[in-house]
Amino acid sequence: MAVTLPRPHRDDLRIAAGGLLGGLFLWGVGLYSRTRDDPIILVDRTWAVLVPLVVTAGCELLRRSRPRTALIIGTLAIAADLVTRGSLATLVMFTDLMYAAVLYGSLGMARRLPWITGMVTVVLTVGPVAAWRKPEALLIGVFTGLVTFTPAATGWIVRNHRDTAVAERLRAEQTALLAEIDRAQAVTAERARMARELHDMVANHLSAIAIHSTAALSLDDPKTSKDALAVIRENSVEGLAEMRRLIGILRDDSGDLEPAAAPTLDGLEALTKGARTNGLDVTLDATHDARLPAPVELAAYRIVQESLTNALKHASPGRVTVTVAQLDGSLCVRVTSPYGDRDGPRAPGSGAGLIGMEERAALLDGTFEAGPEGRGPVKVWTVRATLPLTHRTLGTDGGSE
Repeated sequence: MAVTLPRPHRDDLRIAAGGLLGGLFLWGVGLYSRTRDDPIILVDRTWAVLVPLVVTAGCELLRRSRPRTALIIGTLAIAADLVTRGSLATLVMFTDLMYAAVLYGSLGMARRLPWITGMVTVVLTVGPVAAWRKPEALLIGVFTGLVTFTPAATGWIVRNHRDTAVAERLRAEQTALLAEIDRAQAVTAERARMARELHDMVANHLSAIAIHSTAALSLDDPKTSKDALAVIRENSVEGLAEMRRLIGILRDDSGDLEPAAAPTLDGLEALTKGARTNGLDVTLDATHDARLPAPVELAAYRIVQESLTNALKHASPGRVTVTVAQLDGSLCVRVTSPYGDRDGPRAPGSGAGLIGMEERAALLDGTFEAGPEGRGPVKVWTVRATLPLTHRTLGTDGGSE
């Protein structure tokens, strides 16, 4: 099977061409690394210098794609160059192959090469000095260190800086991605919160308006129509005030409007009174401490408000009971209304109210249940919510209406 070599990088092509042309120039003008009387020379032919030069230049084409192969072949080429008169260009290209092997090679090879070349440098420094006992023998170690250890160490330093830069860039990208996810989640949570607030504040008034306007249009009784119009006007004014307050909160960026705007359990009496005005037979039984966490009070208030709105739209004639009691570190809310067969709701609904009540309880680690109870002709629709009075998210959810 034929082996397909990867296409050389443009910079590798430039390096190989520059090294080859430089070596040919030095060979053409007769500049060599060693003189003819050097005892290490075994092949005293001018053309012999070109063989290691061409091989090393060819290895430069593989310095990035196959650094290990390039270094092995380059090492053999530099060994062959040592027994000729030698070319400075071949030597320089070999140092680049050593540098590239550490920079582009595997991590294991990159870690080993500086140690191997360092040990070779030490051996070729101490060995000749001990054998010949001449200071000039140190030049062998210095030369070996410059050709092998120095480029290997330089490649390791550059590789560390490169890997650090890559890691920092990836970390920055991950941080930006997490920030974008957090922003999207915050926007989604805020949209859900505003949807709950808008539904809970306005749905009660609009449902009463729809029911009483239907009565005013269907009954030919001036007194009944007048009473219905009075209720419609009252709910319209209150609904408009709620909308203006909500719009003010959305437009104001100081945050000053939010704490003062949140309703509390003290407003349950007024809430049930308004439900009686709209035609519900409501009783209220509320026993709790004077001061409760603001998110719990807001959630309980909104759950009662939405339950009364649903009773106004869907309940059969009969009494609606609202019970709010503090028990075992939790606030328990229970709303019951008559449940039976009807031709249809007195006002249209979307089902978002039940979803909103469940979300409010879940945000406080509470529980929520809603559904019919009882058998036979006597059935009631019961809404139950249990809201813990201590929770890590208190003060971060619905209390910031």
